[in-house]
Amino acid sequence: LQIIPHYESDPLYIKAICKSIEDRISKINWKPDIIMASYHGIPKKYFDKGDPYHCYCHKTTRLMREKFKSIEIKTTFQSRFGPQEWLTPYTDKTLEELPGKGIKNLLIICPGFASDCVETLEEINIQGRESFMDKGGLHFDLIPCLNDNSDHIELFKKLIRKYL
Repeated sequence: LQIIPHYESDPLYIKAICKSIEDRISKINWKPDIIMASYHGIPKKYFDKGDPYHCYCHKTTRLMREKFKSIEIKTTFQSRFGPQEWLTPYTDKTLEELPGKGIKNLLIICPGFASDCVETLEEINIQGRESFMDKGGLHFDLIPCLNDNSDHIELFKKLIRKYL
């Protein structure tokens, strides 16, 4: 059994994510005020005990910013449940707050998800969109996860070959 470690900063991964942002922007007829990078959350106590996941998420966003500088990219965390504190800022609360801060045109990406799932399609693209628009947002679009696109497949091929 071979476990492939995290690849949050792999150049092929960052290139694929940035390309997906550029592709989506070329297809919409409005300019995003901000791009939100929403990652799956974890309980804050894991971070407090040394789990590096929070750092990996911020590193991915930083590398995206270095490659894609024209629009601010903000990191948030989604999918929390239960009474304990989770990593912040929370995606759902941020979506509710942005229109009140003058952010009316939002492009959102979920870089921590390899493929679209209930957390990207339902939680973000349905519930999140509704919250943002109900609070005064004008435009909202979700960039699909990398799914089966060729850039993602090339990344997986590289990672697999490296560890075979």
